[in-house]
Amino acid sequence: DTSLTEVNSFSPSVPISPSSMINQYKFEDGPELRDLFITVDDPESHITAIETFITYRVVTKTTRGEFDSSEYEVRRRYQDFLWLKSKLEEAHPTLIIPPLPEKFIMKGMVERFSDEFIETRRKALHKFLNRIADHPTLTFNEDFKIFLTAQAWELSSHKKQGPGLLSRMGQTVRAVASSVRGAVKNRPEMFTEMNSYMETFSQKINLLDKIAHRIYKEERDYFNEMKEYGPIHTLWSASEEDLADSLKGIASCIERCCRATEKRMAGLSEHLLPILHEYVLYSEILMGVLKRRDQIQGELDSKVDALANKKTEKDLFSEEIGKLEDKVERANNALKADWDRWKQNMQWDMRSTFTNVAENNLRYYEE
Repeated sequence: DTSLTEVNSFSPSVPISPSSMINQYKFEDGPELRDLFITVDDPESHITAIETFITYRVVTKTTRGEFDSSEYEVRRRYQDFLWLKSKLEEAHPTLIIPPLPEKFIMKGMVERFSDEFIETRRKALHKFLNRIADHPTLTFNEDFKIFLTAQAWELSSHKKQGPGLLSRMGQTVRAVASSVRGAVKNRPEMFTEMNSYMETFSQKINLLDKIAHRIYKEERDYFNEMKEYGPIHTLWSASEEDLADSLKGIASCIERCCRATEKRMAGLSEHLLPILHEYVLYSEILMGVLKRRDQIQGELDSKVDALANKKTEKDLFSEEIGKLEDKVERANNALKADWDRWKQNMQWDMRSTFTNVAENNLRYYEE
């Protein structure tokens, strides 16, 4: 992204300090006035004879006319969020549905049901719902509205009204059959370029994610060593009268470094790691969306081939092909619009995240 290089002049009246310089970068303003505000908070543990799970409070405030009230408060568990995501994918197969945090956490990070894990998941669920709320199409999805407003028993009842097992099996069989047909013959160049972009993006974002976790681990190890190293000098000063002041000074210095490192680690864990991992998940979602678009295209291609090989039933085939052409066009247009929107959001997230990390690093070294 070259937009950062365009901001290359700083006011001479501004003090020449790394932190003050980094603050000169100005990003675009936030989204326009919103009419739907969602908060995920107040995690609560539930222990039953069968399972232990967490529910989160979801508070919605809105001025939209299609809502019966201006404020709602419901409790949802992780499985409810999974249900919403699957319903959105089912209704909008070629839109980019925001990612959810994984059901199982990464090895070596945090323990399940620890305060750290619950808070990390709460933030991710909060972001998931607000990304949907900000989306021009997903925000008006009926299942999304039900998720935000229905009480637990109402939501449970609504879930049971979904497609039956045989219907779901049929969809799965069609998807698998479509996916094994081979490469799509008539894929527009734009979507081939999207595929190439996402393959490269996936490699790079996964690498960045690994590097960021390695940096965080090294910082944590350094922090733990310093926590032990400082008190040693304080104890040492008690037995060295001539060096007491110097040793206490060193202990005090190490303690300040320790606090600065802790702040730096907090910046990494709160800002860098979640954003990078979110876009690792986004890369998987994008590849899935492109595959679904190709499946729709493949269905059309197979019907066109079948029509060319059949001399009878041409009217019936022509009607089916017309419907499939409309379906492909709608899928293409939906993905094109969402692709541009996603790239803009991604570039904004990456730019602000890495600027934030740079600013935190500058403050750390200044301290």
